[in-house]
Amino acid sequence: MLTALSIKNYALIDHLQVNFNQGLTIITGETGAGKSILLGGLSLILGKRADLSALKDSEKKCVIEAIFDVSNYKLQALFKKLDFDYESQTIIRREILPSGKSRAFVNDSPVNLSGLQTLGAELIDIHSQHETMQLMDDAYQFQVIDALAKNNQELQDYKVALKAFKILQKEYDELLKFQAEAIKEHDYNSYLLKELVEANLIVGELQELEEAYETLNNVEDIKEQLANVNQLLSEEQIGVMSALLAAKNSLQKVSKFSTKYEDVFNRINSSSIEINDIFTEIETLQDNLDLDPEQLLLVSNKLELLNTLLKKHFVSDVSELIIIKNDLAEKVSVTEKLDDTIADKQNDVAIAKKAIDELASTIHKKRLAAIPGLTKELEAILQQLGMPNAKFNITLNTTETYQSNGKDNLSFLFSANKGGAFNELKKAASGGELSRIMLAIKSILSNYVQLPSIMFDEIDSGVSGEISNKMGEIMRNMSHSMQVFTITHIPQIAAKGNTHFKVYKEDVGEVTQTNLRLLNHDERIVEIAQMLGGIEISTSAMAHAKQLLN
Repeated sequence: MLTALSIKNYALIDHLQVNFNQGLTIITGETGAGKSILLGGLSLILGKRADLSALKDSEKKCVIEAIFDVSNYKLQALFKKLDFDYESQTIIRREILPSGKSRAFVNDSPVNLSGLQTLGAELIDIHSQHETMQLMDDAYQFQVIDALAKNNQELQDYKVALKAFKILQKEYDELLKFQAEAIKEHDYNSYLLKELVEANLIVGELQELEEAYETLNNVEDIKEQLANVNQLLSEEQIGVMSALLAAKNSLQKVSKFSTKYEDVFNRINSSSIEINDIFTEIETLQDNLDLDPEQLLLVSNKLELLNTLLKKHFVSDVSELIIIKNDLAEKVSVTEKLDDTIADKQNDVAIAKKAIDELASTIHKKRLAAIPGLTKELEAILQQLGMPNAKFNITLNTTETYQSNGKDNLSFLFSANKGGAFNELKKAASGGELSRIMLAIKSILSNYVQLPSIMFDEIDSGVSGEISNKMGEIMRNMSHSMQVFTITHIPQIAAKGNTHFKVYKEDVGEVTQTNLRLLNHDERIVEIAQMLGGIEISTSAMAHAKQLLN
């Protein structure tokens, strides 16, 4: 509930500070006294966009601050979602700077307007004849019926189930699309994979094949050169091995005389051992060299195949071909397993569809059960409000379309006259009738859900006498479970309030200002008497005012 409101430098308001209580609060004042200014300031608190022209003094900033007791509103989750600091006594402040810049704060933390609007909708419902347009909105009509049907938990579960269903359905559709594309590529991918598998790819194989090809292609030349080396090493007269042996024998004879000679001997002995190993290795290489045209052909063909594959796949190494082969194998495997995957996903979609259909069915049944009671209550209240022939024809039809709040289409038809045809509200009801219908709906809703504070802005326009008295009683009854404000020109309604404020203008020096004052009991009598009879208060008007208040 709204507990305090402060307005500085806004329109005709210099500085206004007022506290509010629970129950029904009445606001009265002459036409033009500034009631709309008060509503305008309050609208800024609820997230309305600021206008620089609202500044009373263009050189000073405008500050509007409101304190709300939200301890019973269960708004912790909303505060968390909006990333606002939660306080049971929440302070909302708007500032309009002379530069035109506007700032908003919730509990002294800066916030954006969209978040403030979301929060504001949970705090105060400002209702005027203009706001009756929401009666024509399907979403609002569903909210009314669902409140009476106590569908809150079912609707939450439905929204969760709908989200899960849409995700699964999207995944299923994407799988079908992927399958259609994959089938087109499957044969080609299978051919490429078969080609790579049959190539029997081995990492490092390309270099080995190139060396083998060079060897097999030059066997005769290699043999000739190895034989020449062999001869140079082993020739009995001038061969390297013979010369090293003679040198080793000579050094062995003198090695015992000095370590210098011994070192030289050891080095030449090592060289002799190394040369002997080389000779043996060359003999082995010679033995293994054979002219093998068949093997040369095999190596040549394999090299040609690898080079073709490398060029075909735009890579430079066999290891990259192996990666491509593995990717193709995965694609082919996934495509071949798609039927099973799609069948599993289709089953998941069917299960999710069954769950959401069951929830939609429950919501539908509870709505159907609530409609007769809503119709009866609405017609009974409207009869009290001077619409004895008002009738509603509310019907609900199940569709196959999954909407955000179920699978129903709602027809909310109205007839104001006896024997008259049912039609849409916007065609069948006048502005005054719509106001009374909205009041009736709000009154009914207040018995089923925790509504935010509500401010009726001259909702009683065009009514008088006993009807206005009934309107006042309805508002007072609503105020037993919520905070209700009403701006009114009707004395019968003004007398129903727990507290009564008067909006008035006064001249301070050369400046006109708007103020708001809490009236005591005697002042209320005078105010209501003036509402009954005008500025010149008669004795009968005073008596009537006292009677209304008592």
